[in-house]
Amino acid sequence: MEPLRIVSIGGGTGLSTLLRGLKPYAKERQVEITAVVTVTDDGGSSGRLRRDFDILAPGDIRNCMVALSEDEALLSKLFQYRFSGGQGLKGHSFGNLFVTALTNITGDFPAAVRVSSEILTSVGRIYPASADKAILEAELANGKIVTGETKISKSRSRIEWIRLRPGPCQPLPETLDAISRADLITFGPGSLFTSIIPNLLVEGIPEAIESSRARKAYFVNLMWQPGETIDFGASDHVAAIHRHAGRKLLDVVVVNTGKISPEQLEKYAAQKAFPVVNDIDKLEAMGLKVVEADLLSDSPTVRHNPQAAGEIAVQLARRA
Repeated sequence: MEPLRIVSIGGGTGLSTLLRGLKPYAKERQVEITAVVTVTDDGGSSGRLRRDFDILAPGDIRNCMVALSEDEALLSKLFQYRFSGGQGLKGHSFGNLFVTALTNITGDFPAAVRVSSEILTSVGRIYPASADKAILEAELANGKIVTGETKISKSRSRIEWIRLRPGPCQPLPETLDAISRADLITFGPGSLFTSIIPNLLVEGIPEAIESSRARKAYFVNLMWQPGETIDFGASDHVAAIHRHAGRKLLDVVVVNTGKISPEQLEKYAAQKAFPVVNDIDKLEAMGLKVVEADLLSDSPTVRHNPQAAGEIAVQLARRA
C-alpha cells in the first residue's frame, strides 16, 4: 500500500511534538511526512545568526530535524546542545551553527536543511515556508504596530493582524507539490500568530491548501499564550486562521478532553494563562468536525502527548 501523505504546518515546539508522534509510522513506511516550518524567529540564537549571517532562522527547523531523526540519541543531543559559555558562542545551539555553516557552504538555506536532515537520517522532508527573508509585523487592537516575533510575543494588547515584511514571499515548489498530493494537512499545535499563521502569509500556500483534496485539521492549543491568545477559545483560533488565509481552510478541529491538574493550573494562572475553552457549538456552527481526545502528556508543563497527537493524525489521514 502507498504510505499516507501528511503535511504538517507550524513551528516551535508544538510542531516538533506532532512530528515526534508521527515518526514511528514513518519508520514503518505507513506515513510520508512533510513539515512546512516558519522561519521568522528573531530572538535568541536564531535571531543572532539571522543578523550576523543574513540567513533564515534555523531554530524551529532544527527542532523538527531532531524530532524526525532516526535515532534521537547522540546526534540529536549534539544538535540540541547549547553552549553555556564562550565569547560569541554562549546561548548558541550546535545545530543552529551547523545549519548556518552548511548554508554558507551550499549558498542555499533549503539545501542546508536537506543535507542536515540526511546527516540526522530524518524520516521525513522539512521545508522552510519560504526561502525569502522576512520579519513579522503585527497590528494590535490598541492601534500600535509591532515589528519582530520576539516583541510581538511580549505584547499585551490583542493581535488583530500579522503580516510579513517585506512582502510578498514565495513558497518552495516542493512545498506546493507536497500540499497538492497530501491526504492530510495539519496545523499546530503551536503559537497561533508567530508559528502557524506566518506560513499562511506566503503567497500561494493558502490557495494550494484550499485546492488540495486533503483533509485539513487544526490541533488546538491547550492553554492561552500570553502576548498572543489571551481569552481565545478554540473557535477564535480557527477564525484567526481563516481571516489571515483569506478563505475557509479547515475541516476538522482536534481538542483536548484531558484534565489539567490543579498544580499546573495554579502555575499557569500566575502567568495569566488558562486552558483554551473548547466552544464546540461555535466550532460546529462554523461547519467543522470536532474530534475530542485526551491529548495531555504526563510532563510537568502542559504539553500535547506526541503519541496521542500522532495517532489522531494518522486516523484522520486514513479517512481522507
